[in-house]
Amino acid sequence: MNVAALPGMDRLLPALEGLPPAYLVGGAVRDLLLESDSVDLDVAMEGDALAAAWELAERLEGRAMTHERFGTATVRAGDLVFDLAGTRRERYERPGALPEVEPAPLAEDLARRDFTVNAMAIGLTGDDLGELHDPHGGREDLEAGLIRVLHDRSFIDDPTRLLRAVRYETRLGFPMEPETEQLAREAAAEGAPATVSGQRVRDELLDLLGEQDAPTGLARLRELGIDRAVHPAFDADPELAAEAALRAAETAADRRLAALAALVSRAPDDLEPWVDSLALGRGARDRVVAAARQGPALPRALRADPPASAIHALLSCEPAETLAVALAYGAPAEPIHRFLTELQGAHLEITGDDLIAAGVPEGPLIGQALNEVLRMKLDGRVSGRGEELRTALELVEAGQ
Repeated sequence: MNVAALPGMDRLLPALEGLPPAYLVGGAVRDLLLESDSVDLDVAMEGDALAAAWELAERLEGRAMTHERFGTATVRAGDLVFDLAGTRRERYERPGALPEVEPAPLAEDLARRDFTVNAMAIGLTGDDLGELHDPHGGREDLEAGLIRVLHDRSFIDDPTRLLRAVRYETRLGFPMEPETEQLAREAAAEGAPATVSGQRVRDELLDLLGEQDAPTGLARLRELGIDRAVHPAFDADPELAAEAALRAAETAADRRLAALAALVSRAPDDLEPWVDSLALGRGARDRVVAAARQGPALPRALRADPPASAIHALLSCEPAETLAVALAYGAPAEPIHRFLTELQGAHLEITGDDLIAAGVPEGPLIGQALNEVLRMKLDGRVSGRGEELRTALELVEAGQ
């Protein structure tokens, strides 16, 4: 197998000489067999991966970032980036728990993986260079176009594989083979996803929402009952999420967050604690919750043909994801596009300092006057710096 033709291998293969046996694993092997472009390079090594990472970084004149707890590393050398991990076995103390790992040969490392199409390796060193290791029939499943787990407890041990299986169905266009699908249905019915942390659900769900054909994946989550297993109020509505993701391009929103907010919008009170559990990061969390709560309410207000100042007041404090969700719910596009192109950056030519310089004492009247002048400017009732200042002073005097 011509692994040497992969981007970066002309540098990596010579650098591996003299180190313990190393193998290309995971999605890169699958993609090579499918003759499709591979994004990530994952290397497994039967030996001390952390020590090897530092040695490889030195040989490649790059740098290594190691993760001692997991025994993994990322090596960067210019445009060559690869992940390195020691081959290992896993043991799950309880369903949904992070696995306990210990060093093991390649055969056991492949046996711990999620699906047969991801449980293959290609040798990168010595006489093993280019040799395919496929103990679980991954190549056969690739040729048949099937997603298959390696053992019956796969979805129980790690329920995030339920979401991942659907993502691979969506990305590769492969269905789960019948027994794997039955295991997925059973795991969802038993509530297996509730045993894993929100952060792990987040990673898989956002990856699925980022797929080009995410609506097909969401429909599959719904059909298998995985969405309700994630949370009883979570409904993976493919049409609503697709519309929000599409509208994200118009509003400069994050496509994945807009789709997630649209899904949460069906039951925001019930789902807000679940969103918190996802640990999205405060900024992303607030954008999702705001969009889920405000997006469905905006269409009615915007259909009333509000003046420019009212459009500005409605939308100026909302994240872009709120606008995407509002459009998904049928909000008229014209006022939202007007806000984005004309009103969003509107500002006065005067500031509070100008009012103070004119003799107005510091206090809340300054802010109130400036806000009112901005509203008047947006509606075309005030223009130019002189008129702004004169109007603001008149408002302050009237309010004293």
